[in-house]
Amino acid sequence: MTDTPYAILFVCLGNICRSPLAEGAFRHVAEQAGLSDRFRLDSAALGRSHLGHPPDRRAMMVAARHGFDISTLRARRLMRTDFESFDLILGMDRINFADLRALTPREARAEVALYRERTEGVQESVPDPYYGTIHDFETVYQLVERGSRALLESLLPRVQAA
Repeated sequence: MTDTPYAILFVCLGNICRSPLAEGAFRHVAEQAGLSDRFRLDSAALGRSHLGHPPDRRAMMVAARHGFDISTLRARRLMRTDFESFDLILGMDRINFADLRALTPREARAEVALYRERTEGVQESVPDPYYGTIHDFETVYQLVERGSRALLESLLPRVQAA
């Protein structure tokens, strides 16, 4: 095992709904597995609309309902340096993924992937719940919780001692 935590960045358009829920869900799953010290996690936005804002109140409510807190997270913009400082950058939907691919520098260290393709093997998006109801946020949580467990499982060989 390396001493450097495996760094994952979750990216969506505004960084107030899907990506903070995905970050929080993965952190929660890693903590439950006793592996939180093996990861460095963050989330970021491709857009500028919500920079500096906390997650959507509905995202915070769903996270709290499932035992974790994302209220201290603040939306930030994706930076060029993220492609060098993260091992894995996950776009939450196909448009985010396409934008990330277009922005990826040739010398990037990070693997860039579509969230559900990397976690479930399907080329589908995590739906944006922003204009929906609390039920839509719960649906997103169910996807990212399941995805977090699958992602953690796939990363175990990299983060566990041999």
